[in-house]
Amino acid sequence: MASRTRRQGAAPPDGSSRRRLPMRLLLPMLLLVALVAMLMLRGYVHSEILADHRVQPEASTDKVPPKILDGGPVIDTRSGRTTSLNVPDHRLVLTFDDGPDPTWTPKVLDVLKKHNAHAVFFVTGTMTSRYPGLVRRMIAEGHEVGLHTFNHPDLSYQSKKRIDWELSQNQLALAGAAGIRSSIFRPPYSSFADAMDNKSWPITQYIGTKGYLTVVNNTDSEDWRKPGVRQIIRNATPKGGKGAIVLMHDSGGDRHQTVQALDEFLPQMQKKGYEFDNLTEALDAPSASTPVTGVELWKGKAWIFLVGASDGITGVMVVGLAVIGALVIGRFVLMLLLSGAHARRVRRKDFGWGAPITEPVTVLVPAYNEAKCIENTVRSLMASEHPVEVIVIDDGSSDGTARIVEALGLPNVRVVRQLNAGKPAALNRGLANASHDIIVMMDGDTVFEPATVRELVQPFGDPRVGAVAGNAKVGNRDTLIGAWQHIEYVMGFNLDRRMYDLLRCMPTIPGAVGAFRRSALERVGGMSDDTLAEDTDITMAMHRDGWRVVYAEKARAWTEAPESVQQLWSQRYRWSYGTMQAIWKHRRAIVERGPSGRFGRVGLPLVSLFMVLAPLLAPLIDIFLFYGVVFGPTEKTILAWLGVLALQAVCAAYAFTLDRERLTPLISMPLQQILYRQLMYVVLLQSWITALTGGRLRWQKLRRSGQVATPGGVPTQRRRVAHEERESIR
Repeated sequence: MASRTRRQGAAPPDGSSRRRLPMRLLLPMLLLVALVAMLMLRGYVHSEILADHRVQPEASTDKVPPKILDGGPVIDTRSGRTTSLNVPDHRLVLTFDDGPDPTWTPKVLDVLKKHNAHAVFFVTGTMTSRYPGLVRRMIAEGHEVGLHTFNHPDLSYQSKKRIDWELSQNQLALAGAAGIRSSIFRPPYSSFADAMDNKSWPITQYIGTKGYLTVVNNTDSEDWRKPGVRQIIRNATPKGGKGAIVLMHDSGGDRHQTVQALDEFLPQMQKKGYEFDNLTEALDAPSASTPVTGVELWKGKAWIFLVGASDGITGVMVVGLAVIGALVIGRFVLMLLLSGAHARRVRRKDFGWGAPITEPVTVLVPAYNEAKCIENTVRSLMASEHPVEVIVIDDGSSDGTARIVEALGLPNVRVVRQLNAGKPAALNRGLANASHDIIVMMDGDTVFEPATVRELVQPFGDPRVGAVAGNAKVGNRDTLIGAWQHIEYVMGFNLDRRMYDLLRCMPTIPGAVGAFRRSALERVGGMSDDTLAEDTDITMAMHRDGWRVVYAEKARAWTEAPESVQQLWSQRYRWSYGTMQAIWKHRRAIVERGPSGRFGRVGLPLVSLFMVLAPLLAPLIDIFLFYGVVFGPTEKTILAWLGVLALQAVCAAYAFTLDRERLTPLISMPLQQILYRQLMYVVLLQSWITALTGGRLRWQKLRRSGQVATPGGVPTQRRRVAHEERESIR
């Protein structure tokens, strides 16, 4: 687990307390904001955000001028005018709404090109932003492009501000896609001119003040109903050689009937003398398109680029979500199957490691400023059912840790002092002073149960075993943050260790409770300070040297977990970064032979997937959860999240049952997933950024309370305080 390097340097000489936000914190925040922004942009462009699908029912028409109701499909309200225009006889203006569509628009364009016909495409901003190449093709092949709003809302429900926004965003997308702006507009859900009512007419008037010509239709193919090719042709054919604006669709669903009907309709009508022009050609009017230059053009191009980036990044995020889903489910299945098999194996009546280990062992206790905890730790060792030699290595403490131990006057307890050199150096110093062949290591803030040492060393009855991981438990679990860490220890660490034991690739001997064969330690060079996770480093070195590393579930140790977010952050940051360092240090195991190669090709990939990659991608679950809850589909999103939570709860309950723990703390598990897990995500991301930027991480001493004892015991610190209180009363 945690490793200890040298103490941090002193404060700046000027005493300044001003702190800048470290880059390793700033970058994760910026990355998170960027991902959320890309997801929001993608949702906006896909009409999942700010979309309004309401459609206004028919209203009265008494406020609409009769000449508009009885007039043509081209309505001009610019500069205060109230006129309408009809298309000349034997001219047809085919109009296609709601595109461009990546599947059907190219087919429509192919048919138009085949029969040398022009048309008008009323495009939405959302589709234009996503498929700009199709809009460029429309312009290049002589078609006209008009606006159909950005998100396709019924404008009669919208404010003038929203209408302006819909038009400006539609123009922005058009400028970015094709470098033009258009002056023709078709309102969503519009129909014939005689369908104009008191709700839609004010919108048409307002659109005119913005310089747009409103284009409805007078011939509806009703292709959206999918009535069949013949019926579409009949609906699109005007009577008596009249000119018409024909409504069709190149998007919004399956348009194969539209494409087939178009391929028959065009030559039929051309034989009857009809011409297929775009709108301004049919009206002999100036083009509706004007080039965009300068800032507006670059704004449009930037918009198209950002939309493309958002789609690409979101696509990667979706793939990442699928990967994390597979990893989470795969890990849970593996843990459930293998941890159960491990429990059944070690709990068989005939199970044994070999000859019982009865000879004394050496317990090394590295301590740096552990005055509040060290007495609890040492006294718990004195209650051990197994003979022990205790060596407390005082690593340059300034709080009298060594004096407290010496004042206890306990047999078989020695204090070795050294200048502050870090935890690995302290353990190596203790190893050099050890008298026995089996070495138990623990932290200075941990207490053992009487049976812990005995249970921890029994696996050494198997000569192939080089190291043993004990069962570390959270002692201060009475707070919410302590309960969350308790769940993590039981489920995330101990259940994992059962799985890794069977797979023979245990990645970490916990610093709080672990044991080593002295000869194995010496063969791999002792404890190393190459990483911030010396416990993971030494465990991987053991595997590479051919030793078995196993898990002893009954060797329970009670450790004091961090009690504040800041302390937890500091601890997990070191663990995460140190694990990454250890993986990198032992990367050559992947290509080596023998036991080292087996660990490299089984253990390192599993550790990398489950401890580095999966937690790194896991925030995607919560990002998509937030997005789905806010923007939909809300019910499906919540059900999916509850499904994942239920799977985790099953694993947690199983882990608690195996460890014979009460299930009560699991009540806080939903809140843990929402709050605690996010902290772990950011910690891992911060570790990645520190590694990639070449940052150097220092160890920070965690503040301890000294209140952890074995179950049923009373912490020495608390006994001392109570004694002092009684003495003061006397």
